[in-house]
Amino acid sequence: MIYVFLSLQEINTNMRYLPIFFSILIICLLSACKTKQVAQTTAAQQFSCAFYNVENLFDTLNHPVKFDDEFTPTGEKKWNTERYFKKLNSLAKVIEGLGFPTLIGLSEVENNAVLKDLVARPLLKNYNYGIVHYDSPDMRGIDVAFLYQKKHFEVLNSDKIRIPFPDEIEKGYTSRDILEINGKLSGQPLNLFINHWPSRRGGLEASQPKRVHVANYLKNRVDEIAKKNPEANIIITGDFNDETDNKSVVETLSCSTNQDKVSLLYNVSAAKDQAGLGTYNYRGNWNMLDQFIVSKALLKTGSIKAGELTIFKEDWILYNSKKYGPTPNRTYGGPNYYGGYSDHLPIKLDLMVY
Repeated sequence: MIYVFLSLQEINTNMRYLPIFFSILIICLLSACKTKQVAQTTAAQQFSCAFYNVENLFDTLNHPVKFDDEFTPTGEKKWNTERYFKKLNSLAKVIEGLGFPTLIGLSEVENNAVLKDLVARPLLKNYNYGIVHYDSPDMRGIDVAFLYQKKHFEVLNSDKIRIPFPDEIEKGYTSRDILEINGKLSGQPLNLFINHWPSRRGGLEASQPKRVHVANYLKNRVDEIAKKNPEANIIITGDFNDETDNKSVVETLSCSTNQDKVSLLYNVSAAKDQAGLGTYNYRGNWNMLDQFIVSKALLKTGSIKAGELTIFKEDWILYNSKKYGPTPNRTYGGPNYYGGYSDHLPIKLDLMVY
């Protein structure tokens, strides 16, 4: 900035300086306008993307071809209208605690109806969340879903990635689809994948081939996108039922845990995992099962940049177990109703859009 100090007496005495004075004044004004325009152009807009395994968000109705009988008023868990709406209000409170994320991936939701009930909660209805959901072939009827603030995110396309399992892995096995969304966050292109990989039922090693199989399907689709556009903005999130250093994530999906050595995908959750933090407490041990993975384009200041990853671990969402210490305050433990939030903690990734 150039400062010019001329008194009125000097100007009147030296009229020949007037053209110079006004020329400098014009240059200063133009420079100030240009600086303001650059600042406005480079200022980042702040958004966030969250993921939450909401632990069996079922309605109270019995679906004739799904194994959801336990989540009915006459079922083992005596799941009724009062408990259902308490669960919805509890989840809405968590979303409020997360700061009403712009984008939200969910797992363990039964159908589109429960999602409509969720976004209609008093805490959420003013945020005008849109819904993307497809029914999957999961035997219990639980799916993944995507919520988004319509004000900031535009869905261009969405689809499900269905994953058939060969008999050599397990005959007749079905699992959740992967949900793929292509859209624009504040005008910038973004591809998202919401996951809920097969559980560890039967043990980590015995169940590993199922998750590796799912990871292969996801990797093939991500590679297709990257082949067309190596600088594509991609966010992969979900409950992987594996940690950041397991085979399905590191080898099959080829996720780097070192930000300085990224071929295509970087696991933002790796640092939390390496620090002994996690989202699921198994007998006192924290497991980082819920993760955020991003393409290398989000690691630099381009159109969208990934920021800080947060594990939402407020005291009010936890139960202090005498045996295992603080653990997620869940809705059920077997047939026992605890009235909590979920057996997983949610995670949130800050995003900057330029």
